[in-house]
Amino acid sequence: MMTTAPAARPANPNFSSGPCSKRPGWSLEALKGAALGRSHRSAVGKAKLKQAIDLTREVLEVPASHRIAIVPGSDTGAVEMAMWSLLGARGVEVLAWESFGAIWVTDAVKQLRLPNTKATVADFGKLPDLAAVDFENDVIFTWNGTTAGVRVPNADWIPADRAGLTICDATSAAFAMELDYDKLDVVTFSWQKIMGGEAAHGVLILGPRAVERLESFTPSWPLPKLFRMTKGGKIDEALFQGDTINTPSMLCVEDYIDALQWGRSVGGLKGLIARADANAKVVADYVARTPWLDFLAEDPATLTNTGVCLKIVDPALTALPAPLQAAFAKDLVALIENAGVAYDFGAYRDAPPGLRIWCGATVEASDVAALTPWLDWAYAEVRSGLAKAA
Repeated sequence: MMTTAPAARPANPNFSSGPCSKRPGWSLEALKGAALGRSHRSAVGKAKLKQAIDLTREVLEVPASHRIAIVPGSDTGAVEMAMWSLLGARGVEVLAWESFGAIWVTDAVKQLRLPNTKATVADFGKLPDLAAVDFENDVIFTWNGTTAGVRVPNADWIPADRAGLTICDATSAAFAMELDYDKLDVVTFSWQKIMGGEAAHGVLILGPRAVERLESFTPSWPLPKLFRMTKGGKIDEALFQGDTINTPSMLCVEDYIDALQWGRSVGGLKGLIARADANAKVVADYVARTPWLDFLAEDPATLTNTGVCLKIVDPALTALPAPLQAAFAKDLVALIENAGVAYDFGAYRDAPPGLRIWCGATVEASDVAALTPWLDWAYAEVRSGLAKAA
């Protein structure tokens, strides 16, 4: 076991799963063109918002058939905007295999209290049986389980001739994975994920089937202003041209534009995916040679390339009571954070004890590689302390 601290450190110690690390080379200078002190409804404000929408379409390769809007409340706001506006016309099936998917279950079952609602929930590390999903219903799911490190491998399980809508929370998948927009009627994400933008803003992408639902169906419940996407029974096209429902931060918009321009400079979507894949491969290679650590995801085909979740599998530790296992993982993370080496890479609070290393495109593979020896060092240190206490 390693007993001395490694000499090399990550150049960038930020491994948070959201807000994620800023792009390589970022500085406050990137925000000098922000429309500060100007109305978001001024010509310059609208132009900035439209630029952000247009760059989103370009970098994500969103087809012309789909509308894109900037909405309040981060990804949560975007998902709930879709749920409150679109659901109720037919049965609903909500799929969950991690913490945020569980929130959408709560929204559908306990808040909206929709009739004919089915919750299909799998344990952390697993996907539910996707072949059993009934697409006569509207289906809500996360493409990538942010807190479990498990993603759907593709959209083959979604039929083209489905009757219901698909509402996809893609907040830790967008900009790192191929999304099949023909199979997705609603896509949501927050730009603080993946691209390292600042928080509180969501992006909502609507396909033609979702628009048709909005224009043909009115929910039985009242809609708050922040959720309203139609006027006079028709889709509010201005929303999808940058005329936001409420006041966005033009500083955050400028930062997102900068991140998108960087994304375009590294090869667009394919380049961003390649960067995330390279980062995740560093972790995979490390796990392959590390006996005390394994992926939380049980099926390699479902393994994410963004928020890579790991569990400690040392038999001496897994035999301990759950609170002691959790304390061990937290102590390991704290030791590295206190050394100023890496930050925010512990497992999500609702997830099984372990680590979550963000491998999205704004992270450098060299920094992930520099982190791994520190994991071995911290593991040895904390385990030694545990042995002495015993």
